Amino acid sequence: MGPGQVGALGLVLGLLLGVLGGAASEPHSLHYFYTAVSDPSPGVPQFVAVGYVDGEAFTYYDSETRRTEPRVDWIAANTDQQYWDSETENLRGNEQIFRMNLDTARERYNQSRGSHTWQRMYGCDLLEDGSTRGFRQDAYEGRDFIAFDKDTLTFTAADAAAQITKRKWEKDETFLLGRKFYLENTCIEWLRKYVSYGKDVLERRERPEVRVSGMEANKILTLSCRAYGFYPRPISISWLKSGVVQEQETQRGSTVPNSDGTYHGWATIDVLPGDRDKYQCRVEHASLPQPGLFLWEPQSNLIPIVAGVAVAVVAVIAALAGFAV
Repeated sequence: MGPGQVGALGLVLGLLLGVLGGAASEPHSLHYFYTAVSDPSPGVPQFVAVGYVDGEAFTYYDSETRRTEPRVDWIAANTDQQYWDSETENLRGNEQIFRMNLDTARERYNQSRGSHTWQRMYGCDLLEDGSTRGFRQDAYEGRDFIAFDKDTLTFTAADAAAQITKRKWEKDETFLLGRKFYLENTCIEWLRKYVSYGKDVLERRERPEVRVSGMEANKILTLSCRAYGFYPRPISISWLKSGVVQEQETQRGSTVPNSDGTYHGWATIDVLPGDRDKYQCRVEHASLPQPGLFLWEPQSNLIPIVAGVAVAVVAVIAALAGFAV
């Protein structure tokens, strides 16, 4: 049974995310995201399902192709046609269920026909210390609807409409135990398989390139620390003042994927210009043997001026050469 199959067995609603355990030196994750829309537009399928390992998309299905397809070489090289047929059959079933979900939710919320959205997320994570955790959750119109607690075998409903689903599901012990078993066993087994398939890619180490810059305005200096091209995704970027972490004062951006499979992230802090030498950016990442410390070192304005003149000269020479040809 493929990793997404349990979700289709009689489920009407659900989003799941888990973290799995077992002695592990590397954190890994297996997540699935399903989205259904009641009024699809050109280029936006009515149903889309994407699987991610360690944040990288590795499988894809939509209601237009109606086939589950690989998104990375390592999954295509280690699976057979039976695997893809099984995943396709499962997601076709989910596609039908999600259409029913949208109809049911629209009736419960007394909404007219139009554009409505149902989402599900589920999966599992393996942490560095071998511990596990998991959850399953659904959203309607971009808002929480219902979430599963595998430890208590109960659901948390976000509103009165979700309470109906909560009462229905909690009456079915087989359903509850099936969801728990998936989070704690099936999902873990598949995550370990996938990690073994793509180990060379998933467990590689790429060091971040760190750049520190500053911009002064209204007597406030904004220091920015940016890390580029690192893998894996987890990273810590902090600002220190005289060696003390400035957690409350630091603003951080999301860690965002690059087109080459690496990531970039940033952190900024506002300081008094006279205190700039007291601040350091600290970057911690799995590729670094120890945390890196970086200072802002403003450069003389002469460098960009000279560079600008050089570029202008090159442009003139290139123009003359083009004219001569």
